[in-house]
Amino acid sequence: MRRIATLLIALAVAASSLAGQPRTSTHTSTSVKVRKPAAKPSVAKAKRASRASSTAPLRGSAAILKRQDKRLEEEKLEPIEDNRDLAARVKNGLLVPVPVSKALTVDSELAKSRRYTRPWTAQYLTALARDHEAAFQTPLEVSSAVRTVAYQKLLKRTNSNAAPAEGALFSPHVMGSTVDISKGDLTRAEILWMRRRLRADSTAGKIDVEEEFRQACFHITVYKPKTPAASTLAQTPKPSTQLTASLSKKSITQPAKTQRAANQPEMQLIY
Repeated sequence: MRRIATLLIALAVAASSLAGQPRTSTHTSTSVKVRKPAAKPSVAKAKRASRASSTAPLRGSAAILKRQDKRLEEEKLEPIEDNRDLAARVKNGLLVPVPVSKALTVDSELAKSRRYTRPWTAQYLTALARDHEAAFQTPLEVSSAVRTVAYQKLLKRTNSNAAPAEGALFSPHVMGSTVDISKGDLTRAEILWMRRRLRADSTAGKIDVEEEFRQACFHITVYKPKTPAASTLAQTPKPSTQLTASLSKKSITQPAKTQRAANQPEMQLIY
């Protein structure tokens, strides 16, 4: 009996000690993955995105054309009707020659009677070409400048994609403040430089610009400065008396480049 009692006591002690221990689970625990907050874009990535934006093509739009027309009306500019009107404006200093230099040339096919522009446009061209030449040691080329209303109507007849000479969305070339800079001989680096420069000047309100692809040029309308600061820029050359006198006698001729372009299908307006 004493042995049985001792055995029972031993069993009771063992049972109580087992009851005090924590239970072990036969199931394997799974760890829960916690999502980390999305990392913020790096400074380098933000800079790359900014550079890509500043060098994107300078697409035109109807809004830009309407803004051009509004600004030109605010400046009280009148369209140049014909060669006689053009000659009178040259004589009175309202139009000046495109400022040709080692940094700026003119397309050899552009008629001499249309190598004129507004004084502030000439000043802008001088500064733009100077900075471009300093960066690349090559000149820019002007492929189009002033056009008369009569010439623009002729252009419209030979090329249906040309902008009208009159109306709500007329070509600003007839006001004399617009020029086209050819992209034909520009390298990719030069085109990217031009995009950055022209986009900055457009944002500053100095110009409006449209990059044309079929005609391969930068179509730039320069606005008259609202302050006298522009007078400190380089002076533009005065037209020769002989050339001024000959303008009123010249008839409107069919442009060779326009005839070639008229036979090609185009979706983009030529302004």
